[in-house]
Amino acid sequence: MLRRLPRAPALPGRPRPPPPPTASRSVVTAVPLAHAELGSRGDRLPLVLLHGLFGSRGNFQTVAKALVRHGSGKVLMLDARNHGGSPHSPLMTYEAMSLDVQHLLTHLGITKCILLGHSMGGKTAMTLALQRPDLVERLISVDISPVSTAPVSEFSAYISAMKSVKIPDGLPRSAARQLADDQLCPVVQLPQLRQFLLTNLVEVEGRYIWRVNLEAISQHLADIMNFPVFHKPFPGPALFLGGSNSPYISSKHFPEIQRLFPKAHVQYIEGAGHIVHQDKFEEFITAVLNFLPPP
Repeated sequence: MLRRLPRAPALPGRPRPPPPPTASRSVVTAVPLAHAELGSRGDRLPLVLLHGLFGSRGNFQTVAKALVRHGSGKVLMLDARNHGGSPHSPLMTYEAMSLDVQHLLTHLGITKCILLGHSMGGKTAMTLALQRPDLVERLISVDISPVSTAPVSEFSAYISAMKSVKIPDGLPRSAARQLADDQLCPVVQLPQLRQFLLTNLVEVEGRYIWRVNLEAISQHLADIMNFPVFHKPFPGPALFLGGSNSPYISSKHFPEIQRLFPKAHVQYIEGAGHIVHQDKFEEFITAVLNFLPPP
């Protein structure tokens, strides 16, 4: 039975979900993911952390250090395809991103793990758990449900703004970031969101480029905002860890959460928004540690 603690606040009306994607599926081929490890193997299952859209494994660096310090065992941080240091690919579906993680686990000799994913990474983690429950002992989905989420148009506007940024070659990094920030400001009005997007601005041989594959993300926004159809549930424990100020885990989603994850419970961290691990770091670490299996 689905348990929920504490009670979620009332949520405003949600936008209509985007229509299901109609693009034909390409053959899915895994790409070798850039990754980093912290901690020792020990006798605990490795914990695999999956970041959200426009993020990278660096988003979880502080989280990983804190978890290892508290005895979580080995923590693995990955860059999703088209993000961070991982290869670019024209395909950007949850089936493809799940396959990437499966191939990395095989490459590292990991036969079972604990998956934690935030936002897009949470949907990747859920997809993998539903496809290959033998690989996943338990699952933590951070502020995302197995349903259609934000409107595509909002993210399309961000991508268009990023594509339109123009920076002269040879500019110092601080000046380049400020110039890009000024150009993004009319469309991306939240300063924290602009700073997050700007983590993807990198200098290569004197020129500034976006390290995320904006074209592939743009082409697959409907896939990223939706969630694949599954019929067989994941039998293991699952935690849906949401921010009380975020709409991404709503009571309207509980029936679908319970259908696909019958051993799930939902927990809200008071005062946190969508980036729960940033807004309420200590509370987030405590919730994750409490959900991990005993040593």
